[in-house]
Amino acid sequence: MTKTINITKEGGAVLYRDYIHETIDNALKTCPNGKYTLSIKKDVKKRTLDQSRWFWLCMVCIEKETGTDRNDAHDFFCTKFLRRKALISGIEVDVIYGTSKLNTIQFRDFMENIQAFTSQELGITLPNPDDLMWEQFKNEYERFI
Repeated sequence: MTKTINITKEGGAVLYRDYIHETIDNALKTCPNGKYTLSIKKDVKKRTLDQSRWFWLCMVCIEKETGTDRNDAHDFFCTKFLRRKALISGIEVDVIYGTSKLNTIQFRDFMENIQAFTSQELGITLPNPDDLMWEQFKNEYERFI
């Protein structure tokens, strides 16, 4: 049995401490005797629609500036930056995953890698949505999506 309890920390303090204590206590009362592990992990959200839109605007820019199809650029960057090793039946293989599995932090890191690569290797500057040149960039490439 797995029980999820959401905890919020603000200003250095855990909110609703009594409620959390009571919820944990009640959850443990329903468990049979044995050893249990309590894990705490940061709640991170799946990449946002705004992040996805940012990514595809960048892929359109690359397509228009280099002639490389935007879907091929997508696959290239996933292969370059979203690759990991896995053992399948004792054989080490490269597994490449797509952007839909990334959380907001992973997606930001992925985009930073793409921005560095395109700047260094292609001479293309891909702005962040909070950059001053974002509106101009968006207006230039949004019509191609």
